[in-house]
Amino acid sequence: MLQDLENNFSELEKKILALQKNYKNLTESLSELSVEHEELKVKYDEERRRNQVLAEEQKNIKLYSAISGNPEHNRLMKNHINRLVKEIDFCIAQLQNSGL
Repeated sequence: MLQDLENNFSELEKKILALQKNYKNLTESLSELSVEHEELKVKYDEERRRNQVLAEEQKNIKLYSAISGNPEHNRLMKNHINRLVKEIDFCIAQLQNSGL
Protein backbone atom coordinates (compact mmCIF):
# COMPACT_ATOMS: atom_id res chain seq x y z
CA MET A 1 0.00 0.00 0.00
CA LEU A 2 2.84 2.40 0.82
CA GLN A 3 4.45 1.51 -2.51
CA ASP A 4 1.21 2.40 -4.33
CA LEU A 5 1.10 5.79 -2.59
CA GLU A 6 4.73 6.46 -3.54
CA ASN A 7 4.01 5.50 -7.15
CA ASN A 8 0.94 7.77 -7.20
CA PHE A 9 2.98 10.57 -5.68
CA SER A 10 5.72 10.09 -8.31
CA GLU A 11 3.12 10.15 -11.07
CA LEU A 12 1.58 13.33 -9.68
CA GLU A 13 5.00 14.93 -9.40
CA LYS A 14 5.80 14.07 -13.03
CA LYS A 15 2.45 15.49 -14.16
CA ILE A 16 3.00 18.66 -12.14
CA LEU A 17 6.45 19.14 -13.67
CA ALA A 18 5.01 18.59 -17.15
CA LEU A 19 2.25 21.10 -16.44
CA GLN A 20 4.78 23.64 -15.17
CA LYS A 21 6.85 23.18 -18.33
CA ASN A 22 3.76 23.59 -20.52
CA TYR A 23 2.71 26.66 -18.55
CA LYS A 24 6.16 28.23 -19.00
CA ASN A 25 6.07 27.50 -22.75
CA LEU A 26 2.58 28.97 -23.07
CA THR A 27 3.49 32.15 -21.18
CA GLU A 28 6.55 32.59 -23.41
CA SER A 29 4.37 32.10 -26.50
CA LEU A 30 1.84 34.56 -25.16
CA SER A 31 4.57 37.13 -24.60
CA GLU A 32 5.93 36.67 -28.12
CA LEU A 33 2.45 36.88 -29.63
CA SER A 34 1.68 40.02 -27.64
CA VAL A 35 4.78 41.71 -29.01
CA GLU A 36 3.89 40.60 -32.54
CA HIS A 37 0.33 41.83 -32.05
CA GLU A 38 1.54 45.29 -31.00
CA GLU A 39 3.88 45.47 -34.00
CA LEU A 40 1.05 44.51 -36.34
CA LYS A 41 -1.25 47.11 -34.77
CA VAL A 42 1.36 49.80 -35.40
CA LYS A 43 1.80 48.64 -39.00
CA TYR A 44 -1.98 48.57 -39.49
CA ASP A 45 -2.37 52.10 -38.16
CA GLU A 46 0.44 53.35 -40.40
CA GLU A 47 -1.06 51.69 -43.47
CA ARG A 48 -4.52 52.99 -42.61
CA ARG A 49 -3.19 56.56 -42.33
CA ARG A 50 -1.27 56.11 -45.58
CA ASN A 51 -4.41 54.81 -47.28
CA GLN A 52 -6.40 57.81 -46.05
CA VAL A 53 -3.75 60.18 -47.40
CA LEU A 54 -3.73 58.42 -50.77
CA ALA A 55 -7.53 58.45 -50.95
CA GLU A 56 -7.55 62.18 -50.21
CA GLU A 57 -4.87 62.75 -52.85
CA GLN A 58 -6.88 60.76 -55.39
CA LYS A 59 -9.98 62.78 -54.57
CA ASN A 60 -8.05 66.02 -55.00
CA ILE A 61 -6.57 64.88 -58.32
CA LYS A 62 -10.04 64.10 -59.64
CA LEU A 63 -11.29 67.45 -58.40
CA TYR A 64 -8.40 69.33 -60.02
CA SER A 65 -9.01 67.41 -63.22
CA ALA A 66 -12.67 68.40 -63.14
CA ILE A 67 -11.78 72.02 -62.48
CA SER A 68 -9.39 72.03 -65.41
CA GLY A 69 -12.23 70.99 -67.70
CA ASN A 70 -11.77 67.26 -68.07
CA PRO A 71 -15.18 66.05 -69.30
CA GLU A 72 -14.80 62.71 -67.50
CA HIS A 73 -14.96 64.45 -64.16
CA ASN A 74 -17.69 67.02 -64.81
CA ARG A 75 -20.18 65.08 -62.70
CA LEU A 76 -17.68 64.99 -59.83
CA MET A 77 -17.26 68.73 -60.04
CA LYS A 78 -21.02 69.30 -60.07
CA ASN A 79 -21.43 67.06 -57.03
CA HIS A 80 -18.62 68.86 -55.23
CA ILE A 81 -20.14 72.26 -55.96
CA ASN A 82 -23.58 71.04 -54.83
CA ARG A 83 -22.09 69.74 -51.58
CA LEU A 84 -20.34 73.08 -50.98
CA VAL A 85 -23.57 74.98 -51.67
CA LYS A 86 -25.45 72.75 -49.20
CA GLU A 87 -22.77 73.38 -46.56
CA ILE A 88 -23.02 77.13 -47.13
CA ASP A 89 -26.83 77.00 -46.93
CA PHE A 90 -26.59 75.04 -43.68
CA CYS A 91 -24.16 77.60 -42.22
CA ILE A 92 -26.44 80.47 -43.24
CA ALA A 93 -29.43 78.72 -41.64
CA GLN A 94 -27.46 78.22 -38.41
CA LEU A 95 -26.47 81.88 -38.37
CA GLN A 96 -30.08 82.93 -38.90
CA ASN A 97 -31.29 80.61 -36.15
CA SER A 98 -28.69 81.89 -33.71
CA GLY A 99 -29.83 85.48 -34.31
CA LEU A 100 -26.66 86.83 -35.90
